[in-house]
Amino acid sequence: MALRAGDRAPAFDLPSTSGEKVSLEGLRGRKVVLFFYPKDQTPGCTREACDFRDRYDALRAAGAEVFGISKDSIASHGRFREKQALPYPLLSDADSAVATAYGAFGMKTLYGKQILGTIRSTFLIDEKGMIEAAWSPVKVDGHAEAVLATLKGEAPPSEKKAASKRTTAPKG
Repeated sequence: MALRAGDRAPAFDLPSTSGEKVSLEGLRGRKVVLFFYPKDQTPGCTREACDFRDRYDALRAAGAEVFGISKDSIASHGRFREKQALPYPLLSDADSAVATAYGAFGMKTLYGKQILGTIRSTFLIDEKGMIEAAWSPVKVDGHAEAVLATLKGEAPPSEKKAASKRTTAPKG
């Protein structure tokens, strides 16, 4: 089951393309955008990663660290990051344990078939390690824009265009 706004974000400690391990504990005090995607260099995943790339400066200006996560190796991530000029680190969740903890791994429909795999999902985590907003499953088109709007406290673009099944934590 995917996490929802108001839930505590599960701890993680994963290797990254920055050459260092990244942990949720090490990110305390900062907002974090974690987006889980199925596979490097595939059409939908490339569009999503590039949409976050194109909004990276605005996401950082709004106070968030950005990380993409898939089960691909660091070597694969490095090639993907270089080819697409991604400014943010990619984290390798080789056994999908972190994706599972976040509810971003399980049965999904792909081309009309039920398969076990990564469920495209994004989590906005607050400075205290709580889920501020969650999107699962994600529709790529308009999604990064919706995450940025939520981070800035603005009304996100229409859910039809952006991302389905979004939850946000109550304010206050």
